[in-house]
Amino acid sequence: MSNERETPEMRREKLRQEEIKRNPTGNVSDAFNRSENGNLVDLVGGLSWKVTGVILLILIGFLAAFIFLR
Repeated sequence: MSNERETPEMRREKLRQEEIKRNPTGNVSDAFNRSENGNLVDLVGGLSWKVTGVILLILIGFLAAFIFLR
């Protein structure tokens, strides 16, 4: 696939795979830290912008309900 047809997600994944090949021990540390803290970038990167917006609206709605109905 040519670079013109590559999506940003595909480019990021390709760069991530190249980094893993160059630095395998760093990958172990990254995986360990990711499992402790979670990774919001991977979560949002896997979702479309519409789904991300809906999740944000739901969270804001719960926060508003918690504040005003308290």
